[in-house]
Amino acid sequence: MEDTSRVGEARRHAAQLAEDCGLDETDAGRLALVVTELGTNLARHAVKGRMLLSPRPARREVEVIAVDEGPGILDLERSMGDGYSTGGTPGTGLGAVRRLSRHFDIHSSVPGGTVVLARVGTGVAQDSQAACTGAVSIAAPGERVCGDGWGFALHGDIAALVVADGLGHGPDAAEAAAAALEAFAEDPLASPSLLLERTHQRLRSTRGAAVMLLQADAATGTVRSAGAGNVMARLVSGVSDRAILGQHGTAGVTIRTPEEQSIPWPDHALLVVFSDGIESRWPAALLAPLLGRDPALAAAVLVRDHCRGRDDATVAVLRRKD
Repeated sequence: MEDTSRVGEARRHAAQLAEDCGLDETDAGRLALVVTELGTNLARHAVKGRMLLSPRPARREVEVIAVDEGPGILDLERSMGDGYSTGGTPGTGLGAVRRLSRHFDIHSSVPGGTVVLARVGTGVAQDSQAACTGAVSIAAPGERVCGDGWGFALHGDIAALVVADGLGHGPDAAEAAAAALEAFAEDPLASPSLLLERTHQRLRSTRGAAVMLLQADAATGTVRSAGAGNVMARLVSGVSDRAILGQHGTAGVTIRTPEEQSIPWPDHALLVVFSDGIESRWPAALLAPLLGRDPALAAAVLVRDHCRGRDDATVAVLRRKD
């Protein structure tokens, strides 16, 4: 969002996503106002502002994430007040965005920057009893499709997730990642080791992918995982930081017999899974202010601050509910 001319482009894209997700005229209008307000703020006031739009057709809603690298909001409470505007925008600032959204969250640090999350629509799908989820995925520079893929499955006390990174980037990598997501979707609550073996077989007709599969059980307080390649996971809480690694190999090409590990799932912990487009040595303290917030904020902050900038980049986050 280098200048205000990009705001209209974002609004037109949002209108198409609203139609794709089945939003009615009222919600489509709300979405247009949210995108205009946030986009104008980014163009006029932010450093390296970016807007991410994601369709969520199963929920009949569109997710909007506005992220920047500064200067941050010094008085966040005041910025949310009625009548406060960042200067000439059509709404009344972030307070208007919050009212127009079905779900809203914000995180800001000075001078680090701000991340705003807004979901507009009906939100018809039911949330899990065990966990909240969020993800951000962006394509490599110059590509129109992302070669990474992610997916969640929530059922009662169990939450399952997958992140797949197709080899290379572009359409062929996206095809491999999509095949991995299809294998996951067929039986997402199966054991991670079984899912990895099925994914390996499904990807044999593709160029292959690095894959991480995890299943978190709130009833037993455990996380089971199996993976191949350089998709990593970290389990971060206020007092711990534990890495979860997959075995060597590439699903669809060559892997050993899948091995599964099980570790404790601490209360309030974030389970963060990320492709190699994200630096692996990010500080756990970066997510400390976000442990109780919408997981999409944590995903957006990691992409903003630790994206390598030369490959597809994906962060998927699962937060255990209180």
